[in-house]
Amino acid sequence: MESIREASQRIAKISAHLQPPNSQTEESCVLKRADCRAKRGAPGFKVAILGAAGGIGQPLAMLMKMNPLVSVLHLYDVVNTPGVTADIGHMDTGAVVRGFLGQPQLENALTGMDLVIIPAGVPRKPGMTRDDLFNINAGIVRTLCEGIAKCCRNAIVNLISNPVNSTVPIAAEVFKKAGTYDPKRLLGVTMLDVVRANTFVAEVLGLHPKEVDVPVVGGHAGVTILPLLSQVKPPSSFTPEETEYLTKRIQDGGTEVVQAKAGAGSATLSMVSQSIPFFIFIFYFHSAALITKVNYKIQT
Repeated sequence: MESIREASQRIAKISAHLQPPNSQTEESCVLKRADCRAKRGAPGFKVAILGAAGGIGQPLAMLMKMNPLVSVLHLYDVVNTPGVTADIGHMDTGAVVRGFLGQPQLENALTGMDLVIIPAGVPRKPGMTRDDLFNINAGIVRTLCEGIAKCCRNAIVNLISNPVNSTVPIAAEVFKKAGTYDPKRLLGVTMLDVVRANTFVAEVLGLHPKEVDVPVVGGHAGVTILPLLSQVKPPSSFTPEETEYLTKRIQDGGTEVVQAKAGAGSATLSMVSQSIPFFIFIFYFHSAALITKVNYKIQT
């Protein structure tokens, strides 16, 4: 009889665990997902991506969510942010993901951020030059930078929006007007030209791209992109035909992608792939600078 009673008690406990009383179920329903996410998070940098629903923004958001240096990831765009946020937010990495939709939520997206990445704007289409993007993207960048100056004036700002040769000076003028300009915290992301140069030169030399380092100076538009083929590592020599071919292909790399996509977009995946090492460098650089500054204050 005692064993039957004990068995019944165990069954009751199991049943209660599997099917809790309605009161418990009702209480659990009031728990909000935002509250859960806000309870704790991994230590690290707070990053905002402005233009997170675009061709560059989405894969960049995914890679930032995977980055162990990121603790909070804010995704902002004027369309489709809720879907991108839900998708990225399901990844089992430490960064807390929050989405923001439209101009009224821009300030909330920017408040407290350490790094702001701006891929926002329209992409190039066949027949368009980077100059053609200026009238549209210049206004977008100006508005976003006004928000940055107001809400996170000490953030590092990485500009991807084309034409970078023009959007970086626009951002600088906005920050100067607001009294927040720091040339060490405003960067135009043009590493894609280096990545392309390494790839194309490696093809000609028959090497793995990771074995090649091609310095590229200048801007990020056509003839302003200057690959220094005489400084290639490992030291290499090129025929005049190879030099002409490589210079032109590196300078026209963006146009090559735009034409190949036939109106469906511009360089996005190659752009994102080269951004992550750059951002990791920025994280470590500013972390080291901050630690050095703190140590100096302690010693003095």
